[in-house]
Amino acid sequence: MDAARKSADRAGISVRAILVGAVLCGVIAVGLPYGEFVLNGTQLGLNSSTPAAFFLLFLLVALVQPLLGLVRRDWLFSRAELLSIAVMMMITTAIAARGFISIAVPILTGIFYFASPENNWEELLLPHVPTWLIPYDAQAIQGFYEGLPEGEAIPWGVWLEPLLWWLLFMAAFYVVVVCAMVILRRQWMDHERLLYPLTQVPLGMVEDAATPSRVKPFLKNPAMWLGLAVPFALHGVNALSHYYEFIGRINFAYSMPLAHDAVRFYLRFDCMWMGLAYLVNANITFSLWFFYLLVKAEEVIFTRIGILSTENLDIFSHTFEGPTMGLLSHQTMGAMIVMVILGLWTARVHLWRVVQHLWRREGRSDGEELLSYRTAILGVVLGLVVMSLWLWRSGLPLWAVFVYLFGAFVIFLALTRMIVEAGLAAAVQGMSGCGFLISSVGSSSLGVAGVLATGMTLAWAGDLLVFMMAPCANGIRMLHGLSRYKRRILAMIGMAMAIGLVGGVCTILVLSYHYGANNYHGSWAWFAKEPFRVAQNFALNPTGPNWDGWLWNGVGAAIMALLIWARHHLLWWPFHPLGYLASGTWILNSVWFSIFLAWLVKALVLKYTGPNGYKATRWFFLGMVLGQFVAGGFWMVVDGFTGMTGNRIRMF
Repeated sequence: MDAARKSADRAGISVRAILVGAVLCGVIAVGLPYGEFVLNGTQLGLNSSTPAAFFLLFLLVALVQPLLGLVRRDWLFSRAELLSIAVMMMITTAIAARGFISIAVPILTGIFYFASPENNWEELLLPHVPTWLIPYDAQAIQGFYEGLPEGEAIPWGVWLEPLLWWLLFMAAFYVVVVCAMVILRRQWMDHERLLYPLTQVPLGMVEDAATPSRVKPFLKNPAMWLGLAVPFALHGVNALSHYYEFIGRINFAYSMPLAHDAVRFYLRFDCMWMGLAYLVNANITFSLWFFYLLVKAEEVIFTRIGILSTENLDIFSHTFEGPTMGLLSHQTMGAMIVMVILGLWTARVHLWRVVQHLWRREGRSDGEELLSYRTAILGVVLGLVVMSLWLWRSGLPLWAVFVYLFGAFVIFLALTRMIVEAGLAAAVQGMSGCGFLISSVGSSSLGVAGVLATGMTLAWAGDLLVFMMAPCANGIRMLHGLSRYKRRILAMIGMAMAIGLVGGVCTILVLSYHYGANNYHGSWAWFAKEPFRVAQNFALNPTGPNWDGWLWNGVGAAIMALLIWARHHLLWWPFHPLGYLASGTWILNSVWFSIFLAWLVKALVLKYTGPNGYKATRWFFLGMVLGQFVAGGFWMVVDGFTGMTGNRIRMF
């Protein structure tokens, strides 16, 4: 199989593959906003496994590839081409929906449309918004929300300047992300041997047999098809219930109140989460559900004895979701800081070798990377400089820019580590970068303009159900070994980013001026108002540093340090630090039970059938993951043709 893979990879990446990738990225850039806002259907861009990309890759491998082989065998896409196309689609999926577009565009429009005499945003906040940051035309924004009269043209000129500035910022941010992941690739993949569970589905789909064939071995595996059939059938029943009233819905979730309804305990079965958890080391999955139960016990105890939090930050800091959630958010933030700092300390030998490439001419070790280490370092520095200047010009004090970027990139790196090691397709933060800055230094030191500028960062660092760094890390892992095509691969990645940004924004604008953004689901208005709600709150009620928050940051940091120490020094220690890190975030509420089931099944399989049994059953669980994506994509297409709305399969 290795010989077949090397032979296929030597076939290269053709211009045809680049064009196919670009077309599919265009489909994603248009399809995701249409599916989310017009159909109100399955959100195939709502977690960092990028379901839309995996669905289209499945169609490419299962339908297009065999048809091409029937016509002419040398028309088949090579493994390198399929992987490159897959990574392109992953990148675009991470941009064209909740990764940026679906949050940024509402935020750019919110202050004009939702300003009212009651909130006084026009006098309190609008003077502090730079004219280049948002489209400054109340009439154009009204048409955006209510739809244009028939025959009236979209006012593209109003949007041009702010969109160009935002595209500049996002380009700088994505440069930092790609370069950082290139720098960390060897440490995570070679030295620490992280599993990258989310990559196992696409890598399995494109794997070649020893003898080349039109049909990939993945598609010939009965266990995979059986696993795929489970979520496809279950979600198919619920999808059909939207079309036929006599078909009942299957309820996959149950919740029960604890501590007089102050805390809720959730049980939910989800095929995608169970499948991904089966691919992860058992000590990680054990730690995830164990620490979740421990945190639930902590919530009940704290609620009963009155250890509560009244802090009111942004919605993505989750301080409003319960009387104890703010404490957990701070603990998680402290744990993230320690994990990232100690992780970089562990990688210090590798990082020093990377830095030496700035001046070293001989003995270089970056030949297998997509970028030379020198280029990657310069890319990180230049990107951070552009981001810093942009944030400063938007209203943040310069010193606060550095504090904010520290917090934001700690969150990005910690969540990416959770995804590439623990397979959490929708890992989320306990606290946003916005919440971290305001809580840490106080709103008084930032001023109204500073708090408002911090709130605007929620456009790219708020809702992190999907964010660029995770698909980028997984993509670089998938493309490892194809460095001989690095120029074409980098061009394809850049093309995918451009299509996602430009195509996604243009699609949202066209749809909104046609249908009216007021007709979109409730989260749209939620996102549009949030930066300005936060700024209004702190403008009217200035605060200093939250010292209780610092205390709970310290508690989380200390616990994480002890867990990391125990993991490295006690061979018998059963708990993984990532379990604690995830336990304080809301996502485990809905996925812990599926993770527990996967852990239990895997433990039984390993006990009674050994490693061979695990290898055989692994294909079934890969099929379960893929089946959820295929079901979501299939019904999205069906609903698009029939016009059915509200037919949604959960992807997180």
